[in-house]
Amino acid sequence: MQGVGGLAILSLALSHFRSHRAARLQFDGRPVALVGVNGAGKTNILEAVSLLSPGRGLRRAGSDELAQRPAAIGWKVAAAVSGLTAAHELETWAEPGAARQVRIDGKAAPQLALAQILRMVWLVPSMDRLWIEGAEGRRRFLDRMVLSFAPDHGEAVLTYEKAMRDRNRLLKDQVTDPFWYAALESQMASSGAVIAANRTAAVLRLAAAQEGAETAFPRADLTILHPEGDHGDLAQALADSRRRDMAAGRALVGPHRADLAAVYTAKGVAADLCSTGEQKALLISLMLANARALAADLGRPPILLLDEVAAHLDAGRRAALYEELCALGAQAIMTGTEPGLFDSLGNRGQTFTVSDLNGQSSITEIAA
Repeated sequence: MQGVGGLAILSLALSHFRSHRAARLQFDGRPVALVGVNGAGKTNILEAVSLLSPGRGLRRAGSDELAQRPAAIGWKVAAAVSGLTAAHELETWAEPGAARQVRIDGKAAPQLALAQILRMVWLVPSMDRLWIEGAEGRRRFLDRMVLSFAPDHGEAVLTYEKAMRDRNRLLKDQVTDPFWYAALESQMASSGAVIAANRTAAVLRLAAAQEGAETAFPRADLTILHPEGDHGDLAQALADSRRRDMAAGRALVGPHRADLAAVYTAKGVAADLCSTGEQKALLISLMLANARALAADLGRPPILLLDEVAAHLDAGRRAALYEELCALGAQAIMTGTEPGLFDSLGNRGQTFTVSDLNGQSSITEIAA
């Protein structure tokens, strides 16, 4: 059983979470396929698992959005897990109008403590347009990968964003006192340096994890772009940009402006010019590289959450993906609309059918 030695969700219980009034699943550490029609609640299960890590989960939803409607009486996710160093009981929940809370082995804990127990990597359909939409989504994609390597990256981002919001407020109020700006710009510079260093380190780790890897998925070369220039002295750059920033009402330089570019290495083609299938394959390649790099760091692979991962993949690529997941030894929780999408996984994984019957969710394991 893989769950004993690897990172794994072993049991999962949902209460009034999205479409699931009450649901319980038992896993054994192997890859998991959740099968059902659109709207059955498959992605809701992935989202619940994603909340066993710090942050707002794979949909970036607010706590009140997660409660089952129309009751809206609050929600809860509980799990028994095989973690980085030991087994744990994890709980996270929120009451109406209240912030999400976390309990680890029966004791209240901050969200960041979850990163010391589990690491997760995920792909969701909204990422399929990553290379052709705005830079914000690519920054978020990059920072999620960075967080998997450096859990304290989230604190640096929060510190930077708070200082930036306070500075933006001064700009909009047309405040000119340099002392107010200097203190905030110093905070932005120090946290911004951590953000930039973490991002650079993550891109290097991904490159190393792709180098020489035997994989059916194309290598992607990543570059972090800085539209306003890569400022070595961010505090000075912010000070110099105050007049321009005041006209714009926001900071125009800093890591919040960075972008991520990818090139399909073998073809020398930018990701945004690749076909839809190639773009999906590049995303899967980066996800696998992220997982391989984490496995090298931690001695075990992360948990992978793959929503509708078979979309845009032919049968050969699907089989290759399952081979790589099994070779990696990762617990991957995947969704799909047809059982046949997972035929090549065979008895190397568990399969569950997910359905919605008159507003009540039903989850049944299919015997191998």
